[in-house]
Amino acid sequence: MLLKKQFHFHSAHYLPSYKGKCEKLHGHTYRLEVTVEGDPDEEGMIIDFGDLKRIVNEEVISKLDHALINDIIKVPSAEYIGVWIFGKIFSRLQREFPHIKLVSVEVWETDTSSVVVFYEDFERYSERI
Repeated sequence: MLLKKQFHFHSAHYLPSYKGKCEKLHGHTYRLEVTVEGDPDEEGMIIDFGDLKRIVNEEVISKLDHALINDIIKVPSAEYIGVWIFGKIFSRLQREFPHIKLVSVEVWETDTSSVVVFYEDFERYSERI
């Protein structure tokens, strides 16, 4: 069974290797959707929404909200922001809730533009962040 929770954060970034509008400093109101998979426990829950919120807030939102993402991620494209977020949540879930699988994180830069990152993507691209 899949469980999803959405979050928002406000950040700025620039893409110095990109030629176009986005090479200059600009900001977004990002939307983040975290999807986990597991079996409901004796209380009927895969994970308490409050626990997932706590993990995401501590590992991601507290670091990226109202921040310059370039200070955190070398190449802060939506793709690599997603990979970075996946790694932070994956590590924390492994420590606290090893029976739960992080399926994906989806990061929207705008209402119509997003990236979805799976474990295979994290494995393949994490050394680039």
